[in-house]
Amino acid sequence: MRWQRGRRSDNVVDARGRTGRRVGGGLSLGGVALVVIVSLMMGQDPLQILGQIADQATQSQVGPSGGVPAANDQQREFVRAILGDTEDTWRELFQSAGQQYRDPQLVLFSGGVNSACGFASSAVGPFYCPGDQRVYLDMTFFREMEQRFAAAGDFARAYVIAHEVGHHVQTLLGVSARVHAARQRGERVEGDGGLLVRQELQADCLAGVWAHHAQRRHDWLEPGDLEEALNAASAIGDDRLQKRTQGQVVPDAFTHGTSEQRVRWFSTGFETGQPGRCDTFKAARL
Repeated sequence: MRWQRGRRSDNVVDARGRTGRRVGGGLSLGGVALVVIVSLMMGQDPLQILGQIADQATQSQVGPSGGVPAANDQQREFVRAILGDTEDTWRELFQSAGQQYRDPQLVLFSGGVNSACGFASSAVGPFYCPGDQRVYLDMTFFREMEQRFAAAGDFARAYVIAHEVGHHVQTLLGVSARVHAARQRGERVEGDGGLLVRQELQADCLAGVWAHHAQRRHDWLEPGDLEEALNAASAIGDDRLQKRTQGQVVPDAFTHGTSEQRVRWFSTGFETGQPGRCDTFKAARL
């Protein structure tokens, strides 16, 4: 993958080697509770307020550009290139739909990190937090992909980043809020065909949409690159992971979709380049 052709994003915060922030950007749990209570009394979204506090804390700790990384940090430059191209793609697509895209930040961390969604260790893998609209990534996950799941390659890593950015797109479009509201109402969202699986498969499809437009823009894919992404999507399917860790497949515990589903929805986005083809919530067949 000729990723060097991509524009570098300025929204990467490099917090590797730093201790994780406390929830709410330095607030104690009591402070977080107070913010939530006051926000609700004022009719404001507490997650948004906490996200703003976390943003201010991050900027004060690591600076607007995430500190001064080594000049030859190719891993960070790769992340900046992929994130920058997702920004270019989604800005254009949102504008064509009469909407405005807000760039997310991507936080590089090591070991563990606090976000508006709470503390997370590296074991959870890359994740997106709607509360502060940030993607969180420990780069060691890419080594784990290669060693444990035989999912190697630059485009496989790019797919992972684009999938998490897909969750940001869902947040901007209100999809994440609807799934969260269903959970709050007590609806079961896990399981084969559940809302959580549909949300994850849509993020796979949106990652494919990005890949379609990125390839058209840069012609940066080399032979075997697409197969790398498809292999990564297959390697982290619920059925394959459950079979590997538990020895059996339990569809009622699905959260992300099967290997076949993840490959098919990423392929749908890649082949069409149309976000409208990613409506997994109305799809009769996942």
